[in-house]
Amino acid sequence: MDFSQINKARKLLGLLEEATLKEIKQAYREMAKKYHPDGYPESRREECKNIMIRINQAYKTLLDYINCYKISFKREEVERNDPEMGIKRFRGDWLGR
Repeated sequence: MDFSQINKARKLLGLLEEATLKEIKQAYREMAKKYHPDGYPESRREECKNIMIRINQAYKTLLDYINCYKISFKREEVERNDPEMGIKRFRGDWLGR
């Protein structure tokens, strides 16, 4: 899997360059709801079916990429990626607490 495939999938789902798994799933659900063929008249169902195929493939591509990504459980990495730590650090540095 190369960058262009992943980037194309990300853009199709309307994601920014960084996204959480939760955001990926939410974007997929929104796109699937929007383009599901059952929500359209017969005249547009084939078009929506083709869009859904692309949406499903994009979602699968992103999940495959994520499943191959190694997650670090080292203390430094956990603290660096913890959003609460950023708030605490900001509060301590900027507000002097």
